[in-house]
Amino acid sequence: MCLGIPGKVIEVHDVAGLRMGKVDFGGVRKEACLAYTPEVELGDYVIVHVGFAISRVDEDEAMKTLEILGSMGDMMEQELATMGPGMDAPAVEDDSSTTGLIAALRQVSAPAREPRPSTDAQGDAGGPVS
Repeated sequence: MCLGIPGKVIEVHDVAGLRMGKVDFGGVRKEACLAYTPEVELGDYVIVHVGFAISRVDEDEAMKTLEILGSMGDMMEQELATMGPGMDAPAVEDDSSTTGLIAALRQVSAPAREPRPSTDAQGDAGGPVS
């Protein structure tokens, strides 16, 4: 599944005449193409889809979207792992100096899970057979 994920533009530069930038997704920083969003400036929030910033959003909207995505479990993390240039080796940089919005959202929005019943070697839960 491909998602558009909001992130904050923390760097803007040109690569061979193409407007690029580094986008921070709560501690995970990735390169993104900014060519489709020429109005974006340093500090703006953008929606990034497969390595391309496709629209600018305000900070409140970005935070609401991140909260919703955080409630979906690993979906956002999986998407971040496959975004951007170099699909063979995704361009992911961990910023270990931050707590990471993704991890924080996961802790806040993780539903309580009941333990699964243990099973024996045949896969039976040990209860009566009906």
